[in-house]
Amino acid sequence: MTARTFKSEESVAEDVTETGCNVYGIVPAGPGRVPEDLNGIDDMPVRVVPHDEIAAVITDIRLDRPPGRRAELVAYSRVLDTLASSGAVVPVRFGSVVRDEEAVVTDLLLPQQAWFSRLLAELDGRAQFNLSVRYVQEAALTEVVDADPTIARLRERTRGTPSNAALADRVRLGELVSQAMQDKRTADADVLAEAVLPYAAAHRIRLGSDVDQLADFILLIDNDRRDDFEQRLESLAESMHGRMRLSLVGPLAPYEFVGGD
Repeated sequence: MTARTFKSEESVAEDVTETGCNVYGIVPAGPGRVPEDLNGIDDMPVRVVPHDEIAAVITDIRLDRPPGRRAELVAYSRVLDTLASSGAVVPVRFGSVVRDEEAVVTDLLLPQQAWFSRLLAELDGRAQFNLSVRYVQEAALTEVVDADPTIARLRERTRGTPSNAALADRVRLGELVSQAMQDKRTADADVLAEAVLPYAAAHRIRLGSDVDQLADFILLIDNDRRDDFEQRLESLAESMHGRMRLSLVGPLAPYEFVGGD
């Protein structure tokens, strides 16, 4: 006879893993908005929870899993960027988890329905692009030295001397180069902004802090201006060859152009 072990109702309940709904973003409600083969965190299938003209994009998620892993962020971004490639999406803050589908409606969609609807209308036909501009470091430093006789003189005076010699001159040289690079970064960012911002419906600019980092331009681009925008960047890259390097990533979900959660 085979021995069998039966669990009590309490022990069975303890074995049941609690799940919630991980929310990625908000999209217009309607059929075909989410690809059937799109998976999110933990390779869970993506689905929508609709309410009137809007819908939340969600997956199930275990509540006992350790949060904040890099793989989760990659999956979160992949879902949103996929959605952004075919229509408007409002990203919801990474790590947003609600109890169940009913709570998705009552706690998220219903209270913010008007705001989500307005934002979806504003984002329709647009996508985010991230433009990173970095200096060719040797070229940038050469330009700084050539533009300032004091820097050139101190550089020549300290060249070839031991690191513990001419300490005051070295400190002064470092201060002057740092300030000159900051001024150069601001001026060059203004030139770049004049070239690219006419193509953007909205933008953010973040100046760099490292020697070779000029600025990051986060741009919201209308789809019907994308070709012109990319052609402008190609001409910029050619004109700045040997001085700066331009790197463009997109189209992306409009992470930088939504407020709140």
